[in-house]
Amino acid sequence: MSLRSALTRFAIAGAAGALAAAAAVTPATASEGGQGGTDRQAPRLYKGVVTASQLLLRSAPNRGGKVVRVAFRNDIVTVYCRTTGQKIDGNAQWYLLTDGAWAYGSARYIRDLGPTPRRC
Repeated sequence: MSLRSALTRFAIAGAAGALAAAAAVTPATASEGGQGGTDRQAPRLYKGVVTASQLLLRSAPNRGGKVVRVAFRNDIVTVYCRTTGQKIDGNAQWYLLTDGAWAYGSARYIRDLGPTPRRC
């Protein structure tokens, strides 16, 4: 076997190993309609409707988080999960939304359309 042939085989084996390693550590993407519960399936997404005239969606689950975008009354939003944050009118639940940019919205101003989202 020539040196060039050996190096080519070595390079192919290295590339195949790198691809296998990358595939093993790449996270699954969330897709609507998936069911949570197994490693192979994407987590379930939930829906909600905005009840405030304007809801500021933030980078963190509190009023100090940077405003990422604004949702308006009757907008349907996609909820990934819920978490605890700053209380808004006595409600400490915040929803992590996946619409366009990941952002938190106070659950005080989002009515669930279906089951209550799971915890983050």
